[in-house]
Amino acid sequence: LVVPLVLAACAPLVPHPEGVIRKVPSPNFDARRPNLVVLHHTSNGSVEPALTTLTSPERKVSAHYLISRDGAIIQLVGENARAWHAGKSWWGGLTDLNSASIGIELDNNGSEPFADAQLDALLVLLADIGRRHAIPAANFIGHGDIAPTRKDDPSLWFPWQKLAGQGFGLWCEPPLPPAPAGFDLALALTAIGYDPATPDASLRAFRRHFAPGEQDHSGAQENALAWCLLQKKAAQIR
Repeated sequence: LVVPLVLAACAPLVPHPEGVIRKVPSPNFDARRPNLVVLHHTSNGSVEPALTTLTSPERKVSAHYLISRDGAIIQLVGENARAWHAGKSWWGGLTDLNSASIGIELDNNGSEPFADAQLDALLVLLADIGRRHAIPAANFIGHGDIAPTRKDDPSLWFPWQKLAGQGFGLWCEPPLPPAPAGFDLALALTAIGYDPATPDASLRAFRRHFAPGEQDHSGAQENALAWCLLQKKAAQIR
């Protein structure tokens, strides 16, 4: 009896007699929605080469939106589709950030301030995205945060403080109360979202994002900053 049973298990499945799959649509679903926004700079001197790159079949890279220096917004990929902007990345335990995020490219070479018109357009776009997808403030992050060993965008010039003031991202202003005794900065960075497998790169990304103007980073100051950010993040989910 054993042999026939084994042979039966290995036999190919018999196709449906009509050769089709029966479909019974259910109304119980909704569209997959993103839960993060990842900001980039293009590293280009103007919007045209960035647009060429982001629409080239050979380059295989894209984003949902591209914002030029003069504030023009170009949509490249629908928000419910998976754009190819994050690459190999990690944030809060997620490794397929393309499937969970909206990617926004800013026309900037990475060594210059971001134009006022561009930032104004970005804030309008973020307000619309945040409203429609209910994205928490802590989930507006940079490419350098999710891929700290490869990327540093949107650069030290990016005004995270200004965005956080509008509800897009976290920010803490000094002077800050000290972190509690026994505070572990590495664990705190992981709780914020950074990859624990790349501790040095994650720390550099944390400094670039949350303390870009600080030249000397003492352990106590960094602990206090991370503690403050954790408290703000926790307050969002209460």
